Amino acid sequence: MSSTYLDQLNEIQRQAVTTTEGPVMVIAGPGSGKTRVLTYRIAHLIEKGVKPWNILALTFTNKAAREMKERINNTIGGGVASSVWAGTFHSIFARILRYEAELIGYPSNFTIYDTQDTKSVLSNIIRENNLEPKVYSVNGVRARISSCKYNLISPKAYTENNELIQEDYQRKQPHFQKIYKAYMARCRRAGAMDFDDLLYQMFILLHKNPNDVIKKYHDKFKYLLVDEFQDTNFLQYQIVRKLVNYPGSPHNVCIVGDDAQSIYAFRGATIENILNFQKNYKDAKIFKLEQNYRSTHHIVQAANEVIMNNNRQIQKKIWTDKGKGEPIKVLQTVTDTEEGKRVADLILEQKTRYHLQNKDIAILYRTNAQSRSFEESLRSLRISYRVYGGLSFYQRKEIKDLLAYLRLIVNRNDEEALRRVINLPKRAIGKSTVDKVSGLADAEGLPMWAVVENIEKYPFPARAGNAIKKFVKLIQKFQKQQDTKDAYELAKIVGAESGLLKMMGEDKTIEGLNRMENVQSLLDGIKIFVDAEPIEGEDKSLATYLQSIALLTDQDTEDQSDDKVTLMSVHAAKGLEFPSVFVVGLEEDLFPSFMSKNTVDEMDEERRLFYVAITRAERYLTLSYAKSRYRFGQVRYNDSSRFLEEISKENMDMAVPFSKSSGGGRSGVSGASKYGARTQRPRRAPVASNDPSFKAAKATDLSVGQQIEHFRFGKGAIQRIEGAKGNEVLTVKFDDAGEKRIMLKFAKLKLS
Repeated sequence: MSSTYLDQLNEIQRQAVTTTEGPVMVIAGPGSGKTRVLTYRIAHLIEKGVKPWNILALTFTNKAAREMKERINNTIGGGVASSVWAGTFHSIFARILRYEAELIGYPSNFTIYDTQDTKSVLSNIIRENNLEPKVYSVNGVRARISSCKYNLISPKAYTENNELIQEDYQRKQPHFQKIYKAYMARCRRAGAMDFDDLLYQMFILLHKNPNDVIKKYHDKFKYLLVDEFQDTNFLQYQIVRKLVNYPGSPHNVCIVGDDAQSIYAFRGATIENILNFQKNYKDAKIFKLEQNYRSTHHIVQAANEVIMNNNRQIQKKIWTDKGKGEPIKVLQTVTDTEEGKRVADLILEQKTRYHLQNKDIAILYRTNAQSRSFEESLRSLRISYRVYGGLSFYQRKEIKDLLAYLRLIVNRNDEEALRRVINLPKRAIGKSTVDKVSGLADAEGLPMWAVVENIEKYPFPARAGNAIKKFVKLIQKFQKQQDTKDAYELAKIVGAESGLLKMMGEDKTIEGLNRMENVQSLLDGIKIFVDAEPIEGEDKSLATYLQSIALLTDQDTEDQSDDKVTLMSVHAAKGLEFPSVFVVGLEEDLFPSFMSKNTVDEMDEERRLFYVAITRAERYLTLSYAKSRYRFGQVRYNDSSRFLEEISKENMDMAVPFSKSSGGGRSGVSGASKYGARTQRPRRAPVASNDPSFKAAKATDLSVGQQIEHFRFGKGAIQRIEGAKGNEVLTVKFDDAGEKRIMLKFAKLKLS
């Protein structure tokens, strides 16, 4: 290793890299060299004599793990990085579960269900139980099951929890527990885990085997690093603690993150993990990376000014030596259509004046539905763009069709794969026949494969029975070839002999040709996988390949190479950076979202989201808003976002002061504007609060210990009352929703 690698670090970075023993927390502000610190820390451990396979680094994207390994190899050479266990929580835990699956009653070749697979299973369960799909929406049920797993609530524990059962009755979903139990049973019967199960079952594995499995992996992973720690959920942190807190452990855990960039509460992430790390590890050493190497002074200062308004945070002051740069430009437009045109015009101007390419520019919005006006305007100026988060390559039908065959070969109990391909291409096995197979499997407690493999035992018409027999023989033939063919050879055989390639080849349309090209691209990808240098602990089997693609994230599959303007939500932009960024739709009730105004904590997360948005910009930052916007088929008049008012005039270039709308706008939790007092209008309450008897309580009516009722969170007791008169903040412990911090003047509370 080069003896000068530490010289590339500033003093705080160097301390964070070389302090290797015991618990360490690195608070890494935006653009502060977080990846470099993580990389050099691993390299430094290896230089000190730690074996690379004794290091576990958990990330949130495979892309981050790959970049980390590449940098390690560039730093110390020798290709040792391939032996470091670096990957996403899901991919690392999937590898461990492959080895230990039998201890929790799963086969080692279990299938990983993606979102579409999960929805399909749930749809079938809802339909089979004659439940109303509008009441038991698949997305809603899936989210609730996910929440149960993140909070370690098993189906059995759910049925024993009266509060949860009562909540289901209030939601008019009394049969949710039945769906949850059936879903878990069906996944286990199929030898399948969904993404949440990779975390949930990992915890179960460790929890049930503390004296052998935990010790085994504690001894193996002598040093644990967790990237983007602010994005971890309760379950992920519990797994980390089990791996680290083994009796006699030196607690060699290093977490890296930024509480100011915690924006995924809707996915279950909890900011408490990073805020409470010092409480859980009282001897933890703290390093704050406060120098920003990405952005110019005006952008960094604006970020500081915004985030200082949040209530709970780890104090830090980001700074930069990259010069003042251009002031932040603010665009005010009359309509959202005009906003799209102005932004497109300014992009054209920036490309000419600053010699930017399309790929140097990003448009960030709060909701994906906002992309339309910008797409139309960019098209009219013939500016190439791409909308980030479109249909993933691996979600295209023709790709999922071939992958389903491959999944069934690896795990014949994979019922979603079986349903997908049993009649593809058509072989006289209709939906009613498949439903009958499923019903028989349910009745006998067997996987569907056990029924089709012995179809002669059951009363099926000769035509359907013979077709099923031929299908079974085909799959059995492919299964036998696993031992003699690598993943690429087998995939080619399956494509040809299943009839899939022939079926696609008969479609001579442009779409048909595109589908064939996509399948060929998939085969090329399998070939690359087979030919690539092996990762420590992995083979080149078809099962390993399927696992690797099942765990890809959006950032792993998006093409970053084309010269196109990027349009994306702020959530999707985290971790990315661009020379020029446009943050659009900065209006009250849009950004911040009207859904964030119920509690102080929700508003804090919206502000962190805005913080993330503006810190994506390196040199040029433009903030825009429209005074009116079509939403839900009607023109809405808007106030500018409170976040704009939190940035000082010294950092802005604006043509006019922020103006307030002339009608229909809504305000929420806010201080006075730097440009005059905000006009306060009553916030439009959700339908649930439109009750004539629901009269908001006054501050003088309330005291600690009092029972109150909130239109959204239900009944609860006041724990604390803080803040100056007129801006009181209540901490309330709700019976169902837990503890919330609420600003009284917008809370819609009444005495219970």
